[in-house]
Amino acid sequence: MDRIRDNWELLRTRIERAAERSGRAASAIEVVAVSKTRSAREIEAAYACGLRLVGENRIQEAAAKRPQVATPLDWHFVGHLQTNKAGWAVELFDLVQSVDSARLARALSRRAEQAGRTIEVLLQVNTAGSLSQGGVAPDQLVDLVAALAPLPHLRIRGLMTIAAHSEDESTVRGCFRTLRELGEKVAECEFAGVSVDYLSMGMSGDFELAIAEGANLLRLGTAIFGPRPT
Repeated sequence: MDRIRDNWELLRTRIERAAERSGRAASAIEVVAVSKTRSAREIEAAYACGLRLVGENRIQEAAAKRPQVATPLDWHFVGHLQTNKAGWAVELFDLVQSVDSARLARALSRRAEQAGRTIEVLLQVNTAGSLSQGGVAPDQLVDLVAALAPLPHLRIRGLMTIAAHSEDESTVRGCFRTLRELGEKVAECEFAGVSVDYLSMGMSGDFELAIAEGANLLRLGTAIFGPRPT
């Protein structure tokens, strides 16, 4: 899997340079290798490069793939999660990045209690104002955090967003800036059991802009694995 190794070496350089331009340490930025449609062999090649976080956005695909991967990875769910799949998410994933409603959060907490564990989550915020994207509205985020903080088997670890699909860099950066500012606002509230350890923002086409606005968790797929098979 020389392609994956070469892609990762290039990415590391780009991440380091973007961090340096922003006065940040590249070591503080983690990468989730988004492995949608990728094989177990490709995931293990990413692990061999030093990547330790893998992201899937389909429950069924993850359920089929995870038993084939022998390497010790942290698995993140990064897609839209239906409430009726909460049990599967608790069984398969270490962290769910796309929680955007109290109903889903309560289902995850309930399923985690049944499994004897606590599920870690990020709250997805719709910073782009897009009707086609999931996520809580920015002005409703603090109320949602307040409602979810008491859930005994769910721990909020930060926020996630998908930026606007735009060629205008200022528009994209504005989405990322909004998430950073919301993270600061949530942190100032000091909700018990809630932390803003992660700002998950930035994908293969815009991660350098996300780094400039404070991202410390990048979701990269094609930049690591190459174009998806057709």
